[in-house]
Amino acid sequence: MLALTFINKEDYDKISEDDLISIKGLNNFTPENPLKIILTHIDGSTDEFAAAHSYNKKQIEWFKAGSALNLIQKQQQ
Repeated sequence: MLALTFINKEDYDKISEDDLISIKGLNNFTPENPLKIILTHIDGSTDEFAAAHSYNKKQIEWFKAGSALNLIQKQQQ
């Protein structure tokens, strides 16, 4: 799970129940750097907005590994 917050609270109203949600920027996921959310609506139109996070460097490593335990296991190998 990736906890994100809306930078602009009005962006919440852009999301529809049937939307496909993509998150761009995970390859360059760093502390204090917002991620880009792309909504693809059922009619094919899209909306984009930035979302903030509060992850630090270690938490980002955990996320990329799938969990802290996965990262620990990988480091011990």
